[in-house]
Amino acid sequence: MIEKKNYYFVFKRVFDILFSIFGLVITAPVILMFGIFIKLETPGPVFFIQERVGLNGKNFNVLKLRSMGIDAEKNGAQWAEKNDPRVTKIGAFIRKTRIDELPQFINVIKGDMSLVGPRPERPIFTEQFNREIPGFIDRLAVKPGLTGWAQVNGGYEISPKDKLEYDRYYIKNLSITMDIIIILKTVKVCVTGNGAR
Repeated sequence: MIEKKNYYFVFKRVFDILFSIFGLVITAPVILMFGIFIKLETPGPVFFIQERVGLNGKNFNVLKLRSMGIDAEKNGAQWAEKNDPRVTKIGAFIRKTRIDELPQFINVIKGDMSLVGPRPERPIFTEQFNREIPGFIDRLAVKPGLTGWAQVNGGYEISPKDKLEYDRYYIKNLSITMDIIIILKTVKVCVTGNGAR
């Protein structure tokens, strides 16, 4: 099914590049401003780089504005929770509005990600969830996205199992129209802050 959509993936890649370049230029002042706020609130780097699993299981480094303290994972990898105490005050705001994700336009331009697709998980959690939920790696059949069907329908509060079902639905129904719907829904999510964690 995916092989028959080559035209879609060509269009999607061109759109990803053009939209991300435009988006990066437009949001650069916002990234800079919150980068300053992050430095003023806590010591450490402005950006947070973390390994994620991408298309066909290939790992890449995702780029985000740092929303937690530098010792957030001193006890090992942890999945973020609602009202996570590791999140800083500025971090809570940029996570709620998804501003922390804006640097990922760079990941999209590089080709690691697409604007729309399943949100990429960390290798350790991908392995764990695939053991607990056989087929979880089915999500890796397409590029991960800056936003996705699961995010606009359930945000970060949904379980990995439900996330898989939403992502499978997206992969089964790939289309330009669906991508546009997800992007428009994402704007609404960013404005309302629904699903933040």
